[in-house]
Amino acid sequence: MSNIKLFQSKQIRSVWNEEEQQWYFSVVDVVGALTDSVDPKQYIKKMRTRDQQLNSNWGTICTPVKLLAPDGKMRNSQAATTKGILRIIQSIPSPKAEPFKLWLAQVGSDRISEIENPELAQKRIRDTYRAKGYSDEWIEQRIRGIAIRDTLTDKWQKRGIKEGKEYAILTAEISKATFGLTPTEYKKLKSLDRPTENLRDHMTDLELLFSALGEASTTEIAKTHDTYGINENTAAAKAGGKIAGDARKALEKKTGRSVISKTNYKELPEKDLRKQLKEKNK
Repeated sequence: MSNIKLFQSKQIRSVWNEEEQQWYFSVVDVVGALTDSVDPKQYIKKMRTRDQQLNSNWGTICTPVKLLAPDGKMRNSQAATTKGILRIIQSIPSPKAEPFKLWLAQVGSDRISEIENPELAQKRIRDTYRAKGYSDEWIEQRIRGIAIRDTLTDKWQKRGIKEGKEYAILTAEISKATFGLTPTEYKKLKSLDRPTENLRDHMTDLELLFSALGEASTTEIAKTHDTYGINENTAAAKAGGKIAGDARKALEKKTGRSVISKTNYKELPEKDLRKQLKEKNK
């Protein structure tokens, strides 16, 4: 949904919320793009009148955010997250909204199937990465890392850590101890300037390996010491990251090469990039 191409030539104003780590989209722009209404604000009023459930939850679906107005000034405008925009689209009786509704139905069907058969979810992830040009070896490393990360966040949730800001704090501590860089600093090193670019999708095999080691070590330490709350889990994150960091430094000393890489996979398929890296390190 953050890809404005979904709305073809229509301009949809959006803003990235750093704290929540998600996009907010202009409701009036989305409605205008999907209805061709000459007065989208009036259309929204009528839509809310038709859909009482949408109307009653409007305050939780939408929130005022500062967006650039046609007069060039920043003004408050009703905006919604991806989830909120998709809910609003369901209430738009327009042919242009139909592809979105069909897509939502398909996504819902796929997710239900994946709940019944989790192997389908794994296949979907693999297919997505293959389509982007990643090698099977990299994909397997990435999937193992995802599983390790899920185990860690599950432990955090059970140990009194709040999802969002506190997860980010602990993740940063592991990363600093493992690589000497926070995720934000790491993204800057790899020239990842878009908020939605996932750092781990631009890591090499070794970077993924040490990321996973830091998080797996943190999980074991938290479990062994029965940590609870942000302070105890911060200590566990630093200790877990240090284990990975020490292992990284030992490998770098032995090979004479840095594990930390400026490489990103924005331009070239990962398989071609791996070949370039191998030739460079010969």
